[in-house]
Amino acid sequence: MLSYVHGTSATPLLGETIGENLRRTVATYGDREALVVRAQGIRLTYNELWDATTILARALMAVGIAPGDRIGIWSPNRFEWVVTQFATARMGAILVNINPAYKTAELEYALRQSGARLLLLARGFRATSYVEMVDVVRPNCPELTETVVLDDGWDALLARAAQVPEDALATREAALQFDDPINIQYTSGTTGFPKGATLSHHNILNNGFFIGQALRYTPDDRVCIPVPFYHCFGMVLGNLACTTHGACMVIPGEAFDPTLALETVQAERCTSLYGVPSMFIAELALPDFVTFDLSTLRTGIMAGSPCPVEVMKRVQSAMHMTEVTICYGMTETSPVSTQSAVDDPLDKRVSTVGRVHPHVEVKVVHPETGAIVPRGETGELCTRGYSVMLGYWNDEVATDGAIDVAGWMHTGDLATIDDDGYASIVGRIKDMIIRGGENIYPREIEEFLYSHPDVQDAQVIGVPSERYGEEVMAWIVPRPGSQPTVEGIIAFCKGRISSYKIPRFVKFVDGYPMTVTGKIQKFRMREVAVGEMGWRGWRLRRPGYEKRRRVGSNRHE
Repeated sequence: MLSYVHGTSATPLLGETIGENLRRTVATYGDREALVVRAQGIRLTYNELWDATTILARALMAVGIAPGDRIGIWSPNRFEWVVTQFATARMGAILVNINPAYKTAELEYALRQSGARLLLLARGFRATSYVEMVDVVRPNCPELTETVVLDDGWDALLARAAQVPEDALATREAALQFDDPINIQYTSGTTGFPKGATLSHHNILNNGFFIGQALRYTPDDRVCIPVPFYHCFGMVLGNLACTTHGACMVIPGEAFDPTLALETVQAERCTSLYGVPSMFIAELALPDFVTFDLSTLRTGIMAGSPCPVEVMKRVQSAMHMTEVTICYGMTETSPVSTQSAVDDPLDKRVSTVGRVHPHVEVKVVHPETGAIVPRGETGELCTRGYSVMLGYWNDEVATDGAIDVAGWMHTGDLATIDDDGYASIVGRIKDMIIRGGENIYPREIEEFLYSHPDVQDAQVIGVPSERYGEEVMAWIVPRPGSQPTVEGIIAFCKGRISSYKIPRFVKFVDGYPMTVTGKIQKFRMREVAVGEMGWRGWRLRRPGYEKRRRVGSNRHE
């Protein structure tokens, strides 16, 4: 049997825009609570959320924003972000998500590359002044005609709504199509500048809907969303999964804080909690973890990077999240392609990323030949269906390199599919270690190291070796109060994993270099290792294989 699966479903895709879908939710659940932002003291019902998006949509029209114009938003998690997400969708602008961690070069690139006309921004985030950085880059962004600082100019912007009657917004909404581009998300690159994955109403609305369906969301669910809105995890798995099912979005604060997240779950009686594995690890490691009442939790999502089995088991037991699911995907696929079910067998829920999503195809292919591999064999995971992006904004070369002639999105992830259709992510093609001709998958070693009683977290990378090409290096975060040694870690491995997989080098650390979404940056770890250990002339990234070029596509201009 070949490693190909198709997510058949009796539930049809939603053939409507985000605004049309929200209108239906408001008509049914208007008096139910839709949005809680604890840091700002905001509580909105669905009726109130609808009214807020109506006012902002009309205000944006008054500014002169036309369908297809790009509006940037540069802010941590705030209620204005949610209102902007739905307002832009209702009046046809393309929302450009800007990473809160960006500095001037990255900000300028995103604004110029997207051609943003308007930028909504927070005054700043943590120790960074967004206003000062915008002043630096604005002369180099000729298409940026207006900026609005949320802390100072939000009310003045909303006041401009009076210039546009409601029937003008209704006319604008009626002209929109669900295949229109609605969102540009810049994917974090390891080299060069990010690429702008361009997503439609159809892409992200349906993905959010089927995520919520897998989690069995109802209007009684209250979802704690500590992950950032600028990323699909926050705005699709979070916001759209909620609004398509009448559930409540609960936002702890501007950025992730483990104590604040658990305080929010307790105070708001949340039924669902989101996070990348490192977030759950941080919550479980709190000294006063046992004092929080998490008994209302039943489900949630762990995604963004591979989940350690032992961490998943503790989330299910200590956090009462018996129906927690694992999601796998990427920004370019809206993002989720596979998800575990709330009633999957325990071993499947802790050791795989679930099965293919409804209306999506997945296959695993040989990285060099492109041939589909037999079940159980490792290869590159590819996905096809409604969820695949329209393309990279104004970048045909990058689009052709990612989506082949048959419409398959090549993820760059190494995976297997078992006989029951469950997918497991082995690692990234670029992260695979080749030691003396042996292919080594870091995930396998990481999972083993988690079983050591003194290891709280472990990440494995390849480092240069004159003899073998590469050697295995482990970065380990010790459990609080423990003092593991290099010799002890290596002795723990001997006789239990193959000798060529045993780390040649071990580094004890307090944490890892991460993106703002909590994804671990292994390429940064390799750079640090090269610098600290004095290697010279080593290519940090091996040349990758060339994907088959796509000959023609229906991407937007």
